[in-house]
Amino acid sequence: MGLPNALGLSDEKVRVRHKRIDVDGINTFYREAGEEGKPVLLLPHGYPCSSYEFRNLMPQLADRWRLLAPDFPGTGFSATPENFAYGFDGYAKFLDGFVRKLGVTRFAIYLHDFGSPIGARLAMMDPSRIVAQVIQNGDIPYEDALGPKYADIEKTWELSPEAMRDAVREAVTEASYREEFLNHVRPDLAERIPPDLWTLHWSLTTPRRVEVAVDVLVGLKQNREWFPRHREYLASRRPPTLIVWGPQDHYMPEKSARAYLRDLPDAELHLLDGGHWLLETNLDEVVALMRDFLSRAHINP
Repeated sequence: MGLPNALGLSDEKVRVRHKRIDVDGINTFYREAGEEGKPVLLLPHGYPCSSYEFRNLMPQLADRWRLLAPDFPGTGFSATPENFAYGFDGYAKFLDGFVRKLGVTRFAIYLHDFGSPIGARLAMMDPSRIVAQVIQNGDIPYEDALGPKYADIEKTWELSPEAMRDAVREAVTEASYREEFLNHVRPDLAERIPPDLWTLHWSLTTPRRVEVAVDVLVGLKQNREWFPRHREYLASRRPPTLIVWGPQDHYMPEKSARAYLRDLPDAELHLLDGGHWLLETNLDEVVALMRDFLSRAHINP
C-alpha cells in the first residue's frame, strides 16, 4: 500500500507506469499516469528528447487526469523501424495510431518544441477530438516571430539536399544535445537542468538514429510551407488554449509566444522566468497554471 503524497493520494494513484504497445507494427514505449476513465492529456515530446521530459509533470496531474506520453519511433525506448516515414507527418500519423489503439477519442494536448507541429497535424486530422491545448515553447507557425537561433537552421536550406544533410548531420552530437537543453538560460536556471537529459538521450542515439534526427531536422524546411495551414486551423477552430512560455529561448523568445494571439486572441498567456525546458526549471508554476486551466476546460473522457 502506497503512502500518501503531496496530493493526498497513494503513490499507486499517481505514479508513472512504463508500458509497451504495438502501434501499426511498431514496438512503442510509453509512460502513463492516472486512471482509465479520467480525462486524457496527450504529451508528445520534443527534440532531442523523449517521453522522459514529462516524468516530473505526470504525477503532479495524475489525480484528476490520465496522462499519456509515447516515445516516437526512432527515439527513447521505442523501436526504430526501417520503413517508417521519419518527419512531422509520419509522427502525426503515428500519434493518431497510438490514441486509436488505446481507444482515446477526446483529449487535451501539450505542445512543446517539435511536439507542436506534430500535435497540430494530429489535431487537424480530426479537430473534434481536441478539447484544449497547452502550448509551451512550441515550434511556432509565424515566420516573422522566430528567434535568432533559427537563422542558423535557415542557412542550411540554401545548400543542395545532400550538402544540407551533411551540415545537419554534423550538428547531431552530444555537445549539441547539451546546447539544446541549456539553450542560453541564466546560470542559476541552467543548474536546475540535469545533465541526465543530454547524457541519456545521446546514449540512445545510435548511428541509425542520427539519420533519423537528420530526417526530422531537414524536414523543417518543408514544414515552413505548412505554416499557413497551421495558422488557418488555429484561427478557424480556436481551441481553448493556455500558452505557458519561457522567454529565455533563442529559438522561441517572448515574441514567439505573443504571435499566437494573432489567431488565438482568447488564449491565456503566461510568461515565466525560464527558458525552453520549463518542466525542468519552473515545474511548480507550470503545474499550477495547468491544473487551473484544465479544470476550467471541462474535458470529458
